[in-house]
Amino acid sequence: MPQLRVALAQIDLCVGDLTGNAEAVLRHTAEAAGAGVHLVAFPEMALTGYPPEDLVFRESFAEASEQELGALASTLLEQGLGQIAVVVGYLTHDEGPRNAAALIHEGRIVATYYKHHLPNFGVFDEARYFIPGTRFPVVTLHGVHIGLTICEDLWQDGGPFTVAAQAGCDLVLCINGSPYERSKDDIRLALAQRRARDAGAVLAYVNTVGAQDELVYDGDSLVVDPDGLLLARAPQFAEQLLVVDLELAGDRPTGRATEMVVESHSISTDAVPAYDPMPLSVTERMPDEEEVWNALVIGVRDYVVKNGFSTVTFGLSGGIDSALVAVIAADAIGPDNVHCVSMPSSYSSEHSRSDAAELAERLGCRFETIPIAPMVEAYLDTVTLTGLAEENLQARVRGTLLMGLSNQDGHLVLATGNKTELAVGYSTLYGDSVGGFAPIKDVPKTLVWELARWRNAHAEKLGETPPIPVNSITKPPSAELRPGQQDSDSLPPYAELDAILADYVDRDLGWDDLVAVGHDPGTIERVVQMVDRAEYKRRQFPPGPKISLKAFGRDRRLPITSRWREAAPPGT
Repeated sequence: MPQLRVALAQIDLCVGDLTGNAEAVLRHTAEAAGAGVHLVAFPEMALTGYPPEDLVFRESFAEASEQELGALASTLLEQGLGQIAVVVGYLTHDEGPRNAAALIHEGRIVATYYKHHLPNFGVFDEARYFIPGTRFPVVTLHGVHIGLTICEDLWQDGGPFTVAAQAGCDLVLCINGSPYERSKDDIRLALAQRRARDAGAVLAYVNTVGAQDELVYDGDSLVVDPDGLLLARAPQFAEQLLVVDLELAGDRPTGRATEMVVESHSISTDAVPAYDPMPLSVTERMPDEEEVWNALVIGVRDYVVKNGFSTVTFGLSGGIDSALVAVIAADAIGPDNVHCVSMPSSYSSEHSRSDAAELAERLGCRFETIPIAPMVEAYLDTVTLTGLAEENLQARVRGTLLMGLSNQDGHLVLATGNKTELAVGYSTLYGDSVGGFAPIKDVPKTLVWELARWRNAHAEKLGETPPIPVNSITKPPSAELRPGQQDSDSLPPYAELDAILADYVDRDLGWDDLVAVGHDPGTIERVVQMVDRAEYKRRQFPPGPKISLKAFGRDRRLPITSRWREAAPPGT
């Protein structure tokens, strides 16, 4: 049985940084060479970064991608890395834009593959951008027949994996830019096992790691044998070159492919001399809270760094939301780079002020206090505002202060609102919603508390002081914009509210289904009205990392101007 040492380069990439991405490919190929690898695969659109969105339509961008690919092939040869087969994703124009993969060997492009299944749902718009491929290249390397696929090809029945079986592939590479969401790693593994069985071949799946705007990539690269056995798995949320020794069938029977045109390419038919394989490595998956935490941290870190910031600022109120954002930011970029601002009003409780100061001290973050009462009074001396207008003025003064500090000192402002508040519009436009990035935008309030408890427990396990004061976790949540105010004055209990939102927002259940799964009709009506009326606020909210099945923004696109309201059927 032919042997092959394969490396999956799970790396962090940046959209538009073609030179930097190509350098990363070179570095990891050199590392693979040091490990005696015969074939190394890089993620989907590794040269351009993924997703490039409307950059796809710029011919200059596509030309730069093609030129970078050619330069990469030449440089690999010049650096003595030509003998390694390198599979890399890129953008090309061939009768239109193509999401492509190239196999490079000895300074030349041996084969190219164009993505066949183009996702057009949720965060994906690939039918808007790309033309699907109809050719399936099979490359023979050291007597092993290798097929190429890209991301969504794995998620759809038929197509390339059926063709791979018909073409007698021993190994199918699948290069990916597959975004993270909770529990997706389990779905991904089951699907990879199914496709390996479909193809009757080993499946090697390499994914991006890092973050690009709202999307977080968890890596989770893996290798599965034709029987569905997991052979190797990379860690989540970390770069790694996963090296795997494979023993492959070789000379499998072939049939006639009907869906795609099979193209055969041969580099070498002679098997490599027999060698002792390396031990297999399967990394255990993270528990749910740890997985989510890492997604949020890497989402913040990559957004800050890739957009040229070094520091962040936000309002630290003493409440649980801003406390959680503070710890995420400190874990992401270091506490010295986190500037917390307490902006108490005449309604701010003493415990909120002290909780904010204590958290900043525990974390080692920079901290300052700027009372807003004089500024609020100056506004009220100029214009008469009462009730909700006066409450919102306080939030807007805080927002103005933060943006001023951002302009003055170059900080990125973080919005501290959570998904529950965003869903029902429980925030102030140009107030607590200001910022350039929103770390917990896709985190429901109940999960905010769970993550806070998890992070404190994690610190205790490490022998460290828990960063979040217990009082911030246990006290009733309040915006503190009027005397005695609590969130429960305006909202249903958070456990009940989040359960309805999960069904209405994430799962798109209508009225009848919401009632059928057990939600109270009166509460449904109240919550649905709040959600439907708050679309204009969500459109103006900063981006934030997606962790759920359906995040606000790319995932859920509804008109602002709309008279449709989800309601009980007439007569009920």
